[in-house]
Amino acid sequence: MYGYIRVSTREQNEDRQIIALQGKGIPESNIYMDKQSGKDFHRPQYRELVSRLQDGDLLYLTSIDRLGRDYEEIQNQWRFLTKEKRIDIVVLDMPLLDTRCGKDLMGTFIADLVLQILSFVAQNERENIRKRQAEGIAAAKAKGVRFGRPGKDLPADFDALVEAWEKKRLSFAEVIQQCNMSESTFYRRLRKCREER
Repeated sequence: MYGYIRVSTREQNEDRQIIALQGKGIPESNIYMDKQSGKDFHRPQYRELVSRLQDGDLLYLTSIDRLGRDYEEIQNQWRFLTKEKRIDIVVLDMPLLDTRCGKDLMGTFIADLVLQILSFVAQNERENIRKRQAEGIAAAKAKGVRFGRPGKDLPADFDALVEAWEKKRLSFAEVIQQCNMSESTFYRRLRKCREER
């Protein structure tokens, strides 16, 4: 028996999922966890888990969106795990998604139908999260909120330092050291100063 846990960010708490999986008797060494987005399946712990799975193993998930949030990818992974790896999957919050039950045609049809609906819902939620995030950023920018690292102040003698560098009285290394900037920041600020003039 194995369990897979995914949380989207390092700040999210995985305790609820761990407790649910341990309640099924899954040893801690067989519980794999990734702390990253569910947009794709390039997750290190998920890859490690899949490499260990063998015919007849049982994989528990607390919900289908813990597997992923991309409609087609969820379907592809589900088929890969159940048809090629030949494992069973149990989704705890959706009893209809238990491949140990209903292996006849009707059971498979119902499970496939439920899987399609839930994976659609998972992707739709991912798209809604992205849309709400973009709207929030746009609203914040409209209010004058600035994102990213605060800009470095130019030294008072920036023009004199640039002139000394251009006339080869200072090396480039000396100029960026005295400006306390990286190369890219120096060139960006120089370009901006020249454009403003």
